[in-house]
Amino acid sequence: MTDGLRKGLTSYGDAGFSLFLRKVFIKAMGYSDDALNRPIVGITNTYSDYNPCHGNVPQIIEAVKRGVMLTGAMPMVFPTISIAESFAFPTSMYLRNLMAMDTEEMIRAQPMDAVVVIGGCDKTLPAQIMAAVSADLPTVVIPVGPMVVGHHKGEVLGACTDCRRLWAKYRAGEIDDAEIEAVNGRLAPSVGTCMVMGTASTMACVTEALGLSLPMSATIPAPHAERFRLAEASGKVAAAMAKAKGPKPSELLTKSSFRNAQVVLQAIGGSTNGLIHLTAIANRTPHRVDLEVFDKLGREVPVLVDLKPSGEHYMEHFHHAGGVPKLMAQLGGLIDLDAKIITGQTLRDVVAAAEEVPGQDAIRPRNDPIKPEGAMAVLHGNLAPRGAVIKHSAASPKLLQHTGRAVVFESVEDMTLRVDDPALDVNADDVLVLRNAGPKGAPGMPEAGYLPIPKKLGRAGVKDMVRISDARMSGTAFGTIVLHITPESAAGGPLGLVKNGDMIRLDVEKRSIDLLVDAAELEKRRAALKPAAAPDWAKRGYAYLFNETILQADEGCDFDFMRGKGKR
Repeated sequence: MTDGLRKGLTSYGDAGFSLFLRKVFIKAMGYSDDALNRPIVGITNTYSDYNPCHGNVPQIIEAVKRGVMLTGAMPMVFPTISIAESFAFPTSMYLRNLMAMDTEEMIRAQPMDAVVVIGGCDKTLPAQIMAAVSADLPTVVIPVGPMVVGHHKGEVLGACTDCRRLWAKYRAGEIDDAEIEAVNGRLAPSVGTCMVMGTASTMACVTEALGLSLPMSATIPAPHAERFRLAEASGKVAAAMAKAKGPKPSELLTKSSFRNAQVVLQAIGGSTNGLIHLTAIANRTPHRVDLEVFDKLGREVPVLVDLKPSGEHYMEHFHHAGGVPKLMAQLGGLIDLDAKIITGQTLRDVVAAAEEVPGQDAIRPRNDPIKPEGAMAVLHGNLAPRGAVIKHSAASPKLLQHTGRAVVFESVEDMTLRVDDPALDVNADDVLVLRNAGPKGAPGMPEAGYLPIPKKLGRAGVKDMVRISDARMSGTAFGTIVLHITPESAAGGPLGLVKNGDMIRLDVEKRSIDLLVDAAELEKRRAALKPAAAPDWAKRGYAYLFNETILQADEGCDFDFMRGKGKR
């Protein structure tokens, strides 16, 4: 087996010449034969001026390189695309699969014996793990880490749960222009990902539970020196993996490790996005995420991490309380402690080394959870034949069983134009419905599921309403919000049949979401629908590829040809 610089030689019809030419050009960088004869650790560079979440990546890279070289291997940094949630048009989810393809092909195309992938916001970690699983090269994952908390008038702030809360206050007239501008400069006081349990924090915790990163890697704040010491240690582990030729992702990602990840996802009050991403990762392996099993785990696994938006604390508090190792210690028999991690240790070893922090209350014991059930529930019914998701740990308890009148928005644009119209026929007991916001319909399944409370209701004191859509929602958001209705309306799903004034019944305890319209009427409405046609935005390039091959939420929104065995 070839390795190092001899791996994956460019095809010129003469292998000897291919290696000779490769060495000619790489020596132009000043490398010695001693350096070039060592195992190679590739290091992804996901830094971008458009991506403040990844603002510490250059420092992380230097620390990883140091760790690799201290262990006698050769680090080689290479770029991939970078995706930042608030800068990606039309949505970061639209670009996740492109990043996964880019990263996978660069791992395959360039000689390396192991790879370190660095990511954070927000689709980058799942994209890189999807790529690493498919390339199946020994991989170490390094999250960039969460921001430190902000402060405003004596109150601790966290992006972006408090972004949404304070913006809702501004919309309701409770905060004026000057104060919202002051808040704008205080919500994100450092580089890094959101310091609440948003999707970035969720996926960092899930990655640690899967065994693909070092213990404590999910929670160390982005600017802290400890983050860079962890990066150096990760470089050392990657170098050791390069020499040992493993373990590979295929050896670590077992049925048990995916179950562990689902348990942690429920116990942290994780983002609903996490379920889509974990499903996409699993679909690139022989394993699957079964929505029924996930929902059953949700009834058995309590929320133990007291973190916004489900609780009160922030990621740095979770970290100082002992992080994911301490959480897994509290989860006890719900975690398979024999699952292995990148160092060759088991989770049993990780849990045994978990720090005991007297007096901490960010990680609760199982007999004193912040919520008796897990973060998420999977719903079914005639509105969601293949399922929908609600993060009931961040919902209003009084709305978890609710029947209300539908107020329908045809698209994100329609909602934007009409939601604040004083003439909109809406009251607090209604159910706001957004359609054509799924993978195909939007496109890219934007985080539009957090429909704003109509301004006239917000100013009357309404803080929450039942809202349903085929869109996604940021993990930082809160409210009684049903998401990922599958199949989406643009793919012929029954959400497209809802009319203003129809009654919709939500019952989270029964795991149901139903349109209270008889089947004959629904068939009549379906027959009147116009046949779906390829939209104008999907005529060429990546948009065409996306529209033609994107899967639904219950299959992880991957491309149909990128699953483990390719197109079926």
